[in-house]
Amino acid sequence: MTRPRPVYLVDYACYRPPSYHQVKFDQFMEHSRLTGDFDESSLEFQRKILERSGLGEETYVPEAMHHLPPRPTMANAREEAEQVMYGALDNLFANTNVNPKDIGVLVVNCSLFNPTPSLSAMIVNKYKLRGNIRTFNLGGMGCSAGVIAVDLAKDLLQVHRNTYGVVVSTENITQNWYFGNKKSMLIPNCLFRVGGSAVLLSNKSRDKRRSKYKLVHVVRTHRGADDKSFNCVYQEQDVCGKTGVSLSKDLMAIAGGALKVNITTLGPLVLPVSEQILFFATLVAKKLFNGKTKPYIPDFKLAFEHFCIHAGGRAVIDELEKNLDLSPVHVEASRMTLHRFGNTSSSSIWYELGYIEAKGRMRKGNRVWQIAFGSGFKCNSAVWEALRNVKASHKSPWEDCIDRYPVKVFA
Repeated sequence: MTRPRPVYLVDYACYRPPSYHQVKFDQFMEHSRLTGDFDESSLEFQRKILERSGLGEETYVPEAMHHLPPRPTMANAREEAEQVMYGALDNLFANTNVNPKDIGVLVVNCSLFNPTPSLSAMIVNKYKLRGNIRTFNLGGMGCSAGVIAVDLAKDLLQVHRNTYGVVVSTENITQNWYFGNKKSMLIPNCLFRVGGSAVLLSNKSRDKRRSKYKLVHVVRTHRGADDKSFNCVYQEQDVCGKTGVSLSKDLMAIAGGALKVNITTLGPLVLPVSEQILFFATLVAKKLFNGKTKPYIPDFKLAFEHFCIHAGGRAVIDELEKNLDLSPVHVEASRMTLHRFGNTSSSSIWYELGYIEAKGRMRKGNRVWQIAFGSGFKCNSAVWEALRNVKASHKSPWEDCIDRYPVKVFA
């Protein structure tokens, strides 16, 4: 009676924008120049960031950003949100044959765009969801909010029996493009791109047979009590009154610290005993010798077959590859997602899982570690176990391009 109910991932879908929303580097730079908002120093800075970002030439920006001058209106922001959320949900409902009226829990996360009525209310209106549905709209929680949304849906599915939960993760670019010259606020323009995901969760025992994965663990780490961590990803206005998101130069060090705290909690849950003993012994030695002992990083390759590291940027993936001692194949899904779709914020971990499936690498019993970082500062982990040999679903975002990957990403 008291044992937590299993939560199954029936299926998920990722939105793929139309090809006419793609933006090539030359087009991006020419468009930035023609807007007249950026000085020469800022244009050169953006060019260098693009070249080193790990993004390819097929990522997408919203329609409003293709116009000259750009049209960052509320109406266009709503249109972007509708295209992404409804596009992902239409595919999800088509692939699972679930009646939208059977959805009992809906959690939507979008950090920077929170209109009234809410994004969750827009979905209720579009699909005519039932009147007693539990809806939640998470804002301002950054790129790791997708894992937070899954955790919230999991908790709700422990309380509300025999129902489905849907988690929609997205970000909105239309009203959040920065049109100023502060370097730390220009980086998001170069990295963030259109994307979104919709995930169908179930607590029904009969759904185990048709589900792809079972949720094993969610571990959340919040470093917001530390001022440096709190301020490292910060939405603000520059001296000219133009709004953007500023990224601190200490971001990678702060992310590394948050990761260490997160894996200290996650490790005992997933690692074999031999790794736990080594890890614990190192912690004790560090206390005894006043922190002079080099910390032992457990071998998480013994616990997981697949890694979905948030595609926040090339530096994020490089740092985790080095710190966790991963091989190139372990970070392939993250690098290729960044190359093909850019940083799609909280939904990037689902594009990465889609890549692994499209490559035919997901076998029954395999474990997947989804790792995401976000403002606040947060590091969140979700662990899934494959219930069968998983194939990519119909209308996967990789459906017609997976044969071209992996590609060589140049520095």
